[in-house]
Amino acid sequence: MTGFSRRGACPALSAPMSTGDGLLVRLNPLAGEIAPNVLIGLCESAARHGNGIVEVTARGSIQIRGLTSESACLLAEEVEALGIAVRTGVPVDIGPLAGMDPAEVADPKPVAAAIRTAIAEVDLGTRLGPKVSVVVDGRGQIGLGNIIGDVRLVAKDAELWRLSVAGDESSARLVGEFDPDAACAATLDILRAIAALGRQGRARDLSSEVVRAAIAGFQASHSFAPPSVLPDISPARGEIGNFAGGARHAALPMDGDGGDSQISPLAGEMSGRTEGGGKDRDAAKAAALEPESIPEHSAATDSSAIGILSLSGNQIALGIALPFGSIEASALIAFCRAAAAAGATCIRPAPGRTLLVMGLDGASAANLTAAASSLGFVMFPNDPRIRIAACPGAPACASGMIAARDVAAEIAHEIGESLDPTLSLHVSGCAKGCAHPGPATLTIVGDEKGAVFVVGGTAKGLPAAYTAGYEAARGMGRLTKLLAQERKPDENAAACLARLGAKRLAQALAQE
Repeated sequence: MTGFSRRGACPALSAPMSTGDGLLVRLNPLAGEIAPNVLIGLCESAARHGNGIVEVTARGSIQIRGLTSESACLLAEEVEALGIAVRTGVPVDIGPLAGMDPAEVADPKPVAAAIRTAIAEVDLGTRLGPKVSVVVDGRGQIGLGNIIGDVRLVAKDAELWRLSVAGDESSARLVGEFDPDAACAATLDILRAIAALGRQGRARDLSSEVVRAAIAGFQASHSFAPPSVLPDISPARGEIGNFAGGARHAALPMDGDGGDSQISPLAGEMSGRTEGGGKDRDAAKAAALEPESIPEHSAATDSSAIGILSLSGNQIALGIALPFGSIEASALIAFCRAAAAAGATCIRPAPGRTLLVMGLDGASAANLTAAASSLGFVMFPNDPRIRIAACPGAPACASGMIAARDVAAEIAHEIGESLDPTLSLHVSGCAKGCAHPGPATLTIVGDEKGAVFVVGGTAKGLPAAYTAGYEAARGMGRLTKLLAQERKPDENAAACLARLGAKRLAQALAQE
């Protein structure tokens, strides 16, 4: 152990982070997968040394909470004894089905491997902060559109990668389009520019001039056509403009204005999704299994990793989600035993707080679906628990002022089917907003006055209305009815709430 990391850093296994419910560690298997019996061992270790809760994050990391300084060391020793090699250094994220997804526009593994090698060769990892990351999205069945990266590479076709910086698919700004070698080189130079800012530096802090300079050499060396010029946009907002250099085609802003997005990290389609992959994806899904062998509700959608996903070689994967990204270790142990009995070869943590079970056939996937549902896992892409982000809250977390996860569960159970489909909801035990640091359409936050409702902001945002903590779920029910009554056909939930204003929301919350 190297000591505790500060809040806001990445709580790696070697540097657990202090939280309101003890120390927290996060780990990513280097192989991207864990055998069922090994995951059972990890869950048993989490139960022995932590609070017995296992989480999967929005980025697909495994998270263990409630540790002490002593038990965190014991956990690390047991992880090593289990043979789980964990990822270290700068995260270079790829899809969990990379290289085996017949719907992929391009296999991201070679590009990601080249970037990792280049980072190691110049020892960039020690100069970059723990939050700096790279996303390489091959645009398969499980998209990475809502995963934030300092540098993002998205496959346009088999030989061309779109490079953008500072954000997710809706907020990052396009630099240009590169062949694989140039994409790797440009990524490395942008990371060097971030490292020059110090360990607190991020891509959003780079000026447009710095990014232009970082990629300036590629036009001459690769004979690319000169790009058009983006208007300069405030770097403080994480938007970079006016790039020149290695873009093969015009550098244009991505589609969409980066407006309100679902909390689910897989919600929404990639910009340019129609440029390839859609028809192949549908055909691949249809070909892998006979229709009668798949439960009707289990057909995975493009915006969800939940359900049956078709793989190359006529194989399948079964995707399940953890409710609010969290499950008792005992329930996950029971699921792993059922998966092993069904013939599963491994389990892959995946974006969207999901797990992918590999090595199944159609009949075993159907049986395992029933077992997972009985254990409390999310088995439907439209389950409201996917659309609500919630931290543990009180009493598990000492900082929690409301029982956030209990409130979220009550909302999902009582009014989940009535929730506006354009609304993203975050329930936070306190103003730290650990479960969803970014803005949501509506955030319910615990404070000394009870429950605060924040519209279009983070847990630290200005309150629009208050209610008693025990009334939070019922208050959300009243706001849901108000939205159903008042939202215009051309409005989303965010626009409607903004139009109604704080006074109208407070009146709705005060109703009996």
